[in-house]
Amino acid sequence: MLTYTLRRLLVSIPTLLFIAFVIFMLLELAPGDPMASMPLTIPPDVRQQMREALGLGEPWYIRFPLWLNQFFIVEPQYWIDNAFGTNFADGAQRIISFQSRSPVFDTIAERLPQTLWVVGMSYVVGVLIALPIGIISAYRQYSVFDQAGTFISMIGFSVPPFFSGVLLIVIFSVQLKWLPSIYDTTHVVEDWASFKIQLQQMVMPVMVLALQTTAQVSRYMRASMLDNLGQDYVRTARAKGMSESVVVLKHVLRNSMIPVVTVIALGIPSIFGGAIITEQIFKVNGLGQLLIIALQGSDIPMVMTITFLLAILIVLMNLIADILYGILDPRIRYD
Repeated sequence: MLTYTLRRLLVSIPTLLFIAFVIFMLLELAPGDPMASMPLTIPPDVRQQMREALGLGEPWYIRFPLWLNQFFIVEPQYWIDNAFGTNFADGAQRIISFQSRSPVFDTIAERLPQTLWVVGMSYVVGVLIALPIGIISAYRQYSVFDQAGTFISMIGFSVPPFFSGVLLIVIFSVQLKWLPSIYDTTHVVEDWASFKIQLQQMVMPVMVLALQTTAQVSRYMRASMLDNLGQDYVRTARAKGMSESVVVLKHVLRNSMIPVVTVIALGIPSIFGGAIITEQIFKVNGLGQLLIIALQGSDIPMVMTITFLLAILIVLMNLIADILYGILDPRIRYD
């Protein structure tokens, strides 16, 4: 397993480099100019000096290796310097945002906790709800519970976040006035009362994102359980006198989790994509909103860094899913 993991990590390096190059060239060829938001009264020579100060005066084949060096070498050196008091970076140029003129990773670190609060909680809630629904729906196929689960899943697949988010705001904020429609990122949890306020403002964005997760994972869980419930080893276990709970929860569930692990692992990056829309609806000051603002302002370093971090997350989740295969199924060996 260790050899396989190391081999996969080595293969991931050229994959990530190719992804970084594709993202960079797409941003390079995309319409838009970081200087477009500047006043038109700025003289052309001053505008050109400002472009050169942003690093836009160099060709792409110089700027791309420079960004790679900053991402993989300079930024980690700054982290090490801050953690251990060393001076490896020694004043090296970090990745700077075109809009805020501050280090990109510092801005991401400020926004990340808000996104993790919403996205992380929604994914955990969605998976915890989806697994029991899928198991019970498969065990009681065509029952009222199975039909209700199928109906909810169809809603989760069909309704986009920008519609369900607005619908929840209209119902719970405007009509019932139970929950706040705007997520206050400045709120600090200090006691039980402030914790209740935090829960109230998290309910709707978490519900919107968890609905999609529940719909996807529960359908995969149901299909995988149905496939294994008809296998010969299940009939053999029942013939040996094993209780139904042991057959379903110990034998069937473990084998059924193998394909579901892929869905859960690969769903983590996709839920960040859904959070981009949800954060805009509920005004969550997280990475999704930061990415939208960067796209609108043609902030290439910010967009490049956030999208590449999502690409790293996708590759990492693929590796984790493959490793979990070997843990869940002893028949799988990575020799």
